[in-house]
Amino acid sequence: MAKEFDVATTLQYETQQTIDSWYARVNEEPELSAVPMSREDRCGHLPEVFRDLVNRLRSQLPLGKSALASEAEKKHGRLRRVQGYTPAMMVAESRMLQVSIFETLQQHVEETVPRVLLLSVMVIADEVDSQLAQAMSSYILEAKSDAKAIAA
Repeated sequence: MAKEFDVATTLQYETQQTIDSWYARVNEEPELSAVPMSREDRCGHLPEVFRDLVNRLRSQLPLGKSALASEAEKKHGRLRRVQGYTPAMMVAESRMLQVSIFETLQQHVEETVPRVLLLSVMVIADEVDSQLAQAMSSYILEAKSDAKAIAA
């Protein structure tokens, strides 16, 4: 019989390792690493993100239901705008966080949940977010083009 797999507890205990993995990914991404900032500025919001995520997992709120608004995420969005991020960069950062979280879970799932299923979820989430980032980039380029045409 498989042991109980508690995703919330795993993420709680592996928060720092997952943040470290995410930070390494961000630093390898030329567009994101081109925005100079300290590790604290880049990662400072993540402990609260993980607390919110663990709380959401434990609340058993049904899918599709909105959780409470996160003040940390509101602040994070405003800060990234001031720091020079584009919406597409924020999506890329979020995508990397998802992948880092899923990899952490995959490392701890062992025999409890089929690895193929978890890998499939990772691929789906990664692909959806990747496509979203591309769509947002196109949207921004189009908006800039429209703004130039109006100004001319």
